[in-house]
Amino acid sequence: MAEAILAGGCFWCTEAVFRSLAGVQTVTSGYIGGTTPQPTYQAVCTGTTGHAEAIRITYDPALIDLASLLDVFMATHDPTQLNRQGGDVGTQYRSAIFLGPDLPRAEAEAAIARAAEGRDAGWAGPDIVTTIEGPAQWWPAEDYHQEYWQGEGQRNAYCRAVIPPKLAKLQAKFAARVKG
Repeated sequence: MAEAILAGGCFWCTEAVFRSLAGVQTVTSGYIGGTTPQPTYQAVCTGTTGHAEAIRITYDPALIDLASLLDVFMATHDPTQLNRQGGDVGTQYRSAIFLGPDLPRAEAEAAIARAAEGRDAGWAGPDIVTTIEGPAQWWPAEDYHQEYWQGEGQRNAYCRAVIPPKLAKLQAKFAARVKG
């Protein structure tokens, strides 16, 4: 098994996307990149701890490679929004790829370059602002955040507005990678 840690806004939303991928074994919501030890959701939401809401993905590289995971990541959130995703605003919602033993800088840089190249010719929109950070200490989020979409998230208006379009984009762009 290999591991990747990615921050792309609300961890409830990114967790739902990556749980849908074949080859992904576990997805854990948590916090990374800050200075406060053992951060809590309430502390991270203030934007003062330096942490990002992120997901730690454990996957089987024989079934899905790192490049594919990173391509899904770049395609299912907006990597051009600085310190925000939609209505979620603050450094805790930044777009970031965190380096680690299974995620070298060259792979992160290549994913960002592929996303930039994938734009239409003549694109005049904002640049990709996804950062490459770490390695850094990972802290799992509180239990009630884990597998949120599969439970409470189905009743949460925010999740019902944000997650289905992400899952539809995943299905449209990466149908062969979605669990059957």
